Parts: sequence; C-alpha cells; structure tokens
Amino acid sequence: MNKVKFTAMKDGDAADYHLLDGLERDYASGTAKRLLGALTQLDESLSGYQITRLGHSVQAATRAWRDGADTDWVVAALLHDIGDIFAPFNHDEYAAAILKPFVREQVTWVVEKHGDFQRLYYAHHTGGNPHARDKFKGHAYYDDCDGFCERWDQSSFDPDYPSLPVSFFAEMVEGVFARTAYDPSVIRPGVRVPLGDAAVAAQRGQA
Repeated sequence: MNKVKFTAMKDGDAADYHLLDGLERDYASGTAKRLLGALTQLDESLSGYQITRLGHSVQAATRAWRDGADTDWVVAALLHDIGDIFAPFNHDEYAAAILKPFVREQVTWVVEKHGDFQRLYYAHHTGGNPHARDKFKGHAYYDDCDGFCERWDQSSFDPDYPSLPVSFFAEMVEGVFARTAYDPSVIRPGVRVPLGDAAVAAQRGQA
C-alpha cells in the first residue's frame, strides 16, 4: 500500500494516516537539500545589484561565520532572502517561516523583521518609510536585528568580497534542518545569543 484509500480526509483511517505520517517524515528529511538547491535559483532572481542574490546570501553568511556567529545565525544569514524567489513582497516572513521550527526564537524574529529594518538604508530615496523599524523599539531582539542588518545584510553587496561557497555551509544547513521541529531546547524563547564571538572569529580567521 503506497497510497491512501480515501478521497476526502474525513474518510481516512488509522492505516491511511500512519502511511502518510511515514511518507511526510521521509520527505521532510530532505528539506535541507531542497533549500540548498533552491538557493541556486537566487542567481536568476532580482537583478540590478553588483552581485546576484545568491552572491549576497553567501556573502552575508560568510561575514556571519567570520564574525564568530553560531550555526543558527550563519544559516539564517544564508537563507534570509530565500523568499525572494516566491514571495518578493514578504520575503522576510517567508524565510522566517522556513526557519522557525529549527532555530532560536531570536533568530526567527530577526529574519522575519529584517525587511523593515533594512528600509533605514534606502526608503528615503524611494518615497518609503526609513523608520519602519521604530514600531519595534523596546523589543528584546531589536538590537539583534539592527546588528544583523548593519553587519551582515546591508554590507553584503560587494563583488570583491572573498565569500565562501554554498558547499561550505551545506553541513550547517543539514544540521539545522535535522533537528526535531520546535524542540524547546532549540527554540529557547527570550534567550539572546550575541551575533558574534571574538574568540571564535579569531580562530576562524586562521582557518
């Protein structure tokens, strides 16, 4: 039996749903590989910058890694714009939804809000609101999002920056998406981890 018997979900029985559960678990185990594949599509997305969106993504992740950031931050930096492909008007929320079951609440919040924070750098040139971030003032993760954008996002459009390849980050991505979804020991609501670690950054600088 490799298909359910029902044509309406309300008619399914335990055997049907056990089958689906197993198939869904198998499919979910390939999430990391699908995301790494999807990243390559960013090479064909929004144009006009000096580098592609893929180039921007790996540059942001490389900056995070060289800053001594932990795995959650590095993977978030790599995937923060993955929504550009399918959700150009809410790419930040799209990326956050992908990451949410597998990373700290802090990191999910930063990715979800980074679009508003990025407006500081350009919205005054396009008739938008450069202070869209102000509505989040006082939030526990406000400074983290500010730092994420300043250090890794807005600065990562440099064609001469020596970025690491996507393959360098593959093991980190696979590790994050192999975690148990919504594991409280991973999500850790309210916990703040610094964006970087100077000691780790120094070690990585020798790598």
